[in-house]
Amino acid sequence: MPSASATLPCGRCLQQPPPWHALLFVSDYQPPLSSLIKQLKYQRRTELAATLARLLLLRWRERRRETVLALPQAYPRPDAIVTVPLHRWRQWRRGFNQTDLLACYLAHALGCAYYPAALRRVRATAAQHTLDAGARRHNLHGAFQCRMDLRGKHIVLLDDIVTTGNTVAQLSRLLTAAGAHQVQVWCLCRTLS
Repeated sequence: MPSASATLPCGRCLQQPPPWHALLFVSDYQPPLSSLIKQLKYQRRTELAATLARLLLLRWRERRRETVLALPQAYPRPDAIVTVPLHRWRQWRRGFNQTDLLACYLAHALGCAYYPAALRRVRATAAQHTLDAGARRHNLHGAFQCRMDLRGKHIVLLDDIVTTGNTVAQLSRLLTAAGAHQVQVWCLCRTLS
């Protein structure tokens, strides 16, 4: 996923294209954004969700303007937003899913649907950030299911941080299998791993 430019695909993506159509992110995982995400998730600073969602919305508008002539369909207005689901125990412990908060603000601003129950985590997994790249792939096998018919829809798959891309790749495949016409992955940060 990393490249010198946020608009160019990396070498790995050129060799083996990911199952999503576009990856949109505000910043690499570094301060101050990384600090704000941690505050939202672990210090329950839910008031930050509106500001973080606005940053993502501004980035989408900027990317649309940049690509409108060369790639007019690269960043269409989504029909719906779906979020990376937490396992019910992790959500219960935290009290909320941070991407759900972001999705509510984004769906309202974009005038699109938000499907909070489209994806479901059917088994608990180890936290991805605690695993190496190989273990991350195996950790997610069979962990999710899609519970909606998304035929013909432009879907935004929303996550807070994309690291190796294994989670969003697995979910993008599920969304495509459910009929999604296009899957864009939107996240606040990506890591350079």
